[in-house]
Amino acid sequence: MLKNSFHCAFVLVYGVHGRDEKIQVWEELSYIAGLCQVPCCFMGDFNEIVHVEERRGSAGLTRSAEDFKIWIQDMNLVDLPLTDRKFTWFRGHSCSRIDRVLVSLEWLEEFPEAHLRGGPRGLSDHCPLIVEGPLGRWHKANFGEIDKKITKFEEEIKKIDDMVSNGVYDGTLEARRKALVKCCERWYMRKEVHWKQMSRSRHVNDMDKNTRYFHNIASARRRNNRIDSLVINGRLVRNQARIKIAIREFYKELYH
Repeated sequence: MLKNSFHCAFVLVYGVHGRDEKIQVWEELSYIAGLCQVPCCFMGDFNEIVHVEERRGSAGLTRSAEDFKIWIQDMNLVDLPLTDRKFTWFRGHSCSRIDRVLVSLEWLEEFPEAHLRGGPRGLSDHCPLIVEGPLGRWHKANFGEIDKKITKFEEEIKKIDDMVSNGVYDGTLEARRKALVKCCERWYMRKEVHWKQMSRSRHVNDMDKNTRYFHNIASARRRNNRIDSLVINGRLVRNQARIKIAIREFYKELYH
């Protein structure tokens, strides 16, 4: 990312379950941060808490949670506070905050207005995390009306999530949440159409009407989807054949 010649890295995280595997993930993230040599922002599902109150009904921190807490401190990362909800993961009456955004001090100094909120989880177990800053004001000014409608339904869904967080759960609540999700989805679709219309209009005005344009688009997509290098067992690998084998074996083991 480039902002006033400020380079930083965003690392998307999908946590594992066992303690030994988690320790390995923290080590790999440390290794990645060392390779980047720039301020980092780690975001995603870490599958771990750092405070007792982040899991409803929890009596104390597990050993893996203590490991995670120590890793955050050793890395000098700041855990962005969640401003609008207690938990990010729900399953029945179980609630936890296992999704988070961790940033380095240098990253936070460059984006001091950044704050974190949770989006509507819809039919997922997880709430998406939204990091907001100066661009949020621009977005609000340009898409305020559509966003107001969406926000209204998101707030109603959040109220239900808050009730579940406080131990209230029954079939009526779940049915109401699903109805609200359907209404919200309609406005999501309208917003998507709006974005597509803007995009289409811009393309019509800017693009050269020849096959080179479409060839460049296809080439760009191939470049964006290509994995040029991958850290495997702590080593940076660029061989495409080894990368393919490693990815296949990773998901084979994950979904065995």
